[in-house]
Order: sequence, then structure tokens, then C-alpha cells
Amino acid sequence: MRPSGRAPDQLRSLTIETGFTRHAEGSCLISFGETRVLVTASLEERLPPWLRGKGQGWVTAEYGMLPRSTHSRTNREAARGKQTGRTQEIQRLIGRALRAGIDMKKLGERQITVDCDVLQADGGTRTASISGGWVALRLAVNKLLQSGQLTEDPIISEVAAVSCGISNGVPVLDLDYAEDSTAEADANFVMMGDGRLIEVQASAEGAPYDEEGLLRLLRLARLGSQQIIAAQKKAVA
Repeated sequence: MRPSGRAPDQLRSLTIETGFTRHAEGSCLISFGETRVLVTASLEERLPPWLRGKGQGWVTAEYGMLPRSTHSRTNREAARGKQTGRTQEIQRLIGRALRAGIDMKKLGERQITVDCDVLQADGGTRTASISGGWVALRLAVNKLLQSGQLTEDPIISEVAAVSCGISNGVPVLDLDYAEDSTAEADANFVMMGDGRLIEVQASAEGAPYDEEGLLRLLRLARLGSQQIIAAQKKAVA
């Protein structure tokens, strides 16, 4: 029995509330169980210096956790004067994942910055950020299309992410904190809408696992990503 009482192949309750903030071109509040992330996508008519004049756009991401998003308060990274390695690694992952789903040439010479702020953490904040990031990105691109600034849709695929792990010897989908903190293995899968893999992060926290164990996690991830993509499509419809 999982701590949450869920079946091994069951996602936590998933909700996506779009238009959650007033000013951003795209925004949503995405919740996986008790994990809640506010995601905004901001259109900017500027590019990094190394991309100027190349006829293409860019998608980048920033990630952060509010001081009381966890069980005990953590200091703001701005107060410490620098980001942690974990934060830098996660926001790079989010950026890589979202760029895989968009044609930069069709986006034109503009940048979309996706900001992911964790309001409450209970495991899977990076995967929730990616899945919510795609929704915010889709909404921002819709505005460009509606205004006539773009004539072709640059988004080529949905992008969804989900965690899986081996808990008490059983492969399970969408780990919450209680499972993630004790799992023998955990993995994050980022997938395209057609099931192709963008990125896999997998590690054994306890005992090593074999190829079949990894394939079982992959099968769970495919099942979960299909449900997430269905929720994304419904949210932006």
C-alpha cells in the first residue's frame, strides 16, 4: 500500500487553472496532489546576444521555491546572493524540455521566459514545472497567433513530465514526498506528445535495479504522461 493509498499506476489528483495571473501572456497554477506551482510565460522582444540576427527565437526558464513551500522555512536564494546548484540544474532542465516542443525558427526573433515558482512542495516540483510550463507557453504563443505577430504555429508538440520510482520493491507512478524520500530508485521522464523521450533522469537511491526495472518505470511514465497531456489539452482548449 502506498502512503497515499493510490494504486501503483495512479497519478495524484491533477488540476490546471489557466489565466491565474493578470499580466503574464500565459499563466497557470498546476497542482499534483499537494504540490502546487505557479507558472508564467512572458513574451520579450529581445534575445541573448549570441542569438541576435539569426532569425530564430529562444525559450528559457527560471525556477524557485518560496521560503515556506517546504516543511520548514528556507531562506530566499536572493538573500543568500546566489542560486543553489539544484535550482540551476532544475531550471536548465525546464528550459531544455520546453525548447524540444517548439520550432525556434517559426517563433521568430523573440524570447519567451517561463517562470516556475513553487508555492507548496510535496515531491515532483520539477515535473510539475515542466508540465505547467508547456501550458503557459502554449497560451503565450496563442496570443502571438491571435494578434497576427505569428502566422505559423511554432509549437510542434506537447511536453509533459512525470516522476516514477521503486518504492518497497514496487514500481510506482508520480511519487509524493513520502515516497520520494524513501524510494529505492527514482526517475523523472520528460516526453513529447507522441511518446518520444526528451530526457530521462534516473538513479538508484538504495539497491541498483536491472533493465526490466527501468522498462517498468518507462511504461508507467508513458501512462502518466498520456493523462497529463490530456489535461494540458483540456486546459488550453
